[in-house]
Amino acid sequence: MNKVYLDNAATTALDARVLELMLPYLQNTYGNPSSVHGYGREARTLIEKARRKVAELLSVSPSEIFFTSGATESNNTILFGNVLHNGIKHIITSPIEHHAVLHTVQYLEKMGWCKVSYVKLDPKGGVDLEDLENQTKKHPNSLVSLMHANNEIGNLIDLALVANICKENQCLLHSDTVQTIGQVKHDLKNTPLDFMVGSAHKFYGPKGVGFLYSKNPIAPFIHGGAQERNVRGGTENLHGIIGLAKAMEISYAEMEANQNRTLYLKRLLIESLQQNIPDVVFNGYSNDVEKSIHKIVSITLPNSQNSDLILFSLDIEGIYVSGGSACTSGSLIGSHVLNELHPGSENSVLRFSIGKDNTEEEILNAVAVLQKIYQNNQGK
Repeated sequence: MNKVYLDNAATTALDARVLELMLPYLQNTYGNPSSVHGYGREARTLIEKARRKVAELLSVSPSEIFFTSGATESNNTILFGNVLHNGIKHIITSPIEHHAVLHTVQYLEKMGWCKVSYVKLDPKGGVDLEDLENQTKKHPNSLVSLMHANNEIGNLIDLALVANICKENQCLLHSDTVQTIGQVKHDLKNTPLDFMVGSAHKFYGPKGVGFLYSKNPIAPFIHGGAQERNVRGGTENLHGIIGLAKAMEISYAEMEANQNRTLYLKRLLIESLQQNIPDVVFNGYSNDVEKSIHKIVSITLPNSQNSDLILFSLDIEGIYVSGGSACTSGSLIGSHVLNELHPGSENSVLRFSIGKDNTEEEILNAVAVLQKIYQNNQGK
């Protein structure tokens, strides 16, 4: 059975070139970067080299890059740090953010540390920029937290435009950029963004390592050591950080080619779904290549059994997709993103997320298998 992996928004395969670079540092360079002896100094030098590479790719200063365990920790650090230590009393976000942001701001509000307001969305989940502008005027000196590309439906926001709205109204902007780091170029020299995050396993690097960019001083979320210039306690993940920087370097070098290829496959997937499953519904703007990230296509199958059974049937056939965010897999309440856009819907939702190694044959095979399962489900 030929297996087809179309869940690259959840995680990507480790690039062989990244693994090759990491292996010696797993085996031989094992010094603690905080140690003052030779092994420790060597490890410290490697971490700072990786930091400079990430900073160079984002057009920022190395002093503004901090390594973490991943995007969830990075988002928590930014949100907690701004509210508890930087005097932020109001957060403006959206109801379809990743739970790493949504649950965190809800907790901060529950504890009485800040107020939270939610920007209006259009029927497809797009951010209402007029409402955002009104809210930032009403609540100046707030922190705005809006993800660049939604991880479930792929909707993109215009980061430069949102950043300018925030700047005009003296608000800080934090963006969860997990789904776009390595996918599109971020030039922070020309985009007035205050905070952003990345996670290596989303761009063909190792799991368990990420980074945050902070234009302004930020307080630690994890305490217990002076690592990362007193922003993140704990011994650094040396081989992971090396892998992150290498994966990011490769993704930037090959970005245009991967974008073109992935966009071609996305168009093929959309056209094939429309031709073979005429009643398919596309969620959000995922079928609009101008308004969504090129790797995500989210669909609803009307009048079908629940998503888990569809996913199980696809899995048996070797087609690996998801029903939404991997972080909420198994949740009894379903996707908060789709519940926000289509309250009470019982229809099956599937998310295809295309990677750089997928092929035309895999896309067409996945649609053919899905068509068969869907027709059998409807008794056709």
